[in-house]
Amino acid sequence: MVRIDDSLITAQTLETRLSGNERQVEICPGAKLTPSALDLLRARQIQVVKRTAHGSSAPAPQASVQQPAGVPEAPGGTERSRRFSGIFTPNIVIYDEAGSINYKEMERYIAWLIDAGIHGLYPNGSTGEFVRLSSEERRDVVRLIADVNQGRVPILAGASEANVRDVLQMAQYYADLGADAISLVPPYYYKISDTSLYEYFAEIARNSPLDILLYNIPQFTQELPLEIMEELLAFDKIFGTKDSSRDLPRIINTMQRLRKHRPDYVVLNGCEEILLPSIIMGANGGTIATSGIIPEIIVELYDRTLAMDLDRARELQYRILPLINLMLLGVNFPEGFKTGVAVRGFDVGPARTVMSSEERDYLQELELEISCVLSDMGFSVTGAQGCPVTHLPPLVRRS
Repeated sequence: MVRIDDSLITAQTLETRLSGNERQVEICPGAKLTPSALDLLRARQIQVVKRTAHGSSAPAPQASVQQPAGVPEAPGGTERSRRFSGIFTPNIVIYDEAGSINYKEMERYIAWLIDAGIHGLYPNGSTGEFVRLSSEERRDVVRLIADVNQGRVPILAGASEANVRDVLQMAQYYADLGADAISLVPPYYYKISDTSLYEYFAEIARNSPLDILLYNIPQFTQELPLEIMEELLAFDKIFGTKDSSRDLPRIINTMQRLRKHRPDYVVLNGCEEILLPSIIMGANGGTIATSGIIPEIIVELYDRTLAMDLDRARELQYRILPLINLMLLGVNFPEGFKTGVAVRGFDVGPARTVMSSEERDYLQELELEISCVLSDMGFSVTGAQGCPVTHLPPLVRRS
């Protein structure tokens, strides 16, 4: 028997400690075995024995080594995975003419989203341009949303600060407000090694008062490797992933590899264009920026997909593509999405970033184009004049 006193045991740890003839490994009571370590032990038919608090040894429950295999069926097997299933709206920030947060209009907008049926709120994400807000403003946004929400839907708060200390301070602040979990991207600006990336998330997982959703968005920060995510399964607080890589194979591989070890692992897709196929393949839902403009349609797309009404779901998926392309392409992110919110009747105020006169002119033209697309869907919007005739049926009752 080999005794290992490490609190976290990886496959690499085992490789360096095992000689090849062992039949048992003794670990301390609070030790966590990573999925790769469990796989190695199972392959070598080595039994895990946990030392009790009094120093004696007892076989670890078999489930600690033998994890569920294969691709999981539907998500939502636990209360936590059910709570983080559905459409979470990445919340924009609305400013007044002085460039400060417009709390009154933000309150009206958040209440409208909840009434429209979205399943969760996601402040301080990329669409919420968190890097353009001060630390105090980021706190204010989450406090405002928690006040308006009053516990009606889960709040997944972005807490991607510049260092571990500030992340943990923000997580505690959000916990005190009643947020349900935090979302974290890999550290940005400085690229770090995979080993440091693991240690970064591990340190936060050991100390965070809230559960953690890993956020993979390689276009803005470094890729979060699946191997690292697999090792991080040792921490129960890390319960899922939001993936905005725009890469459906990556999302499918995430579900297959991580749910093999933890079937209730939450996977949220961050890309509208692949919402339907990702849900069909088992994603819990999505953090979908377009749900901030057409929450009625995005929620229906989610519901129809779950109900396997694929004809209607496919129709909705294709009909939202022109709107997504208008808002995402050709303009500074996320100004296109904020323009869409303006078309729905909210005063989003000025941009927080500097724009040229040509870009401002383009946003005015974009507003007219978005108005036409939304009118074509069946929404009553101002400015929808001179729109091309598509002969497509409305998706919603005109309102």
